[in-house]
Amino acid sequence: MSRIANAPIALPSGVEVAINDQEVKVKGAKGELVWNVHELVSVKQEDAELKVSANVTNQQAIALAGTTRALVNNMVTGVTDGFERRLNIVGVGYRAQAQGQVLNLTLGFSHPVNYNVPEGIKVETPSNTEIIVTGIDKQSVGQVAAEIRAYRKPEPYKGKGVRYSDEHVVRKQAKKK
Repeated sequence: MSRIANAPIALPSGVEVAINDQEVKVKGAKGELVWNVHELVSVKQEDAELKVSANVTNQQAIALAGTTRALVNNMVTGVTDGFERRLNIVGVGYRAQAQGQVLNLTLGFSHPVNYNVPEGIKVETPSNTEIIVTGIDKQSVGQVAAEIRAYRKPEPYKGKGVRYSDEHVVRKQAKKK
């Protein structure tokens, strides 16, 4: 059995869960998330806890139960606390500026890069070289951060580019004479 799926999900106060057939709706202070659960897995609410279990005892169903438990737990965390991803920009003349739902990036190209932020995601720039991506959906926050980073990944010689704040860039030694 999956050890992750066996752990119940504690529901904090202020979080409402509605389970309709295979659809799970989680509503909290920050917003509402909806997700369709696979047929091989069932989600049940007991008091202030959610329990995930596999309907069949094959390997795929057990693996899906653990995945479902992790995704539903992320939904509960998202509507209560939200998720955040921080990016740093390293390089002379590299900078970012948020203007509403558009992020303007100057990354050493001959043209500025304008990134349209999707609905439900908020992007802030406290300084020219720092970007904070926040939202209630963990997958969307990570996807937006990855798309911004993909414009100019950190290069291995000088370390210039867009990187996650907790990322360590392994530097290469320059060519010797």
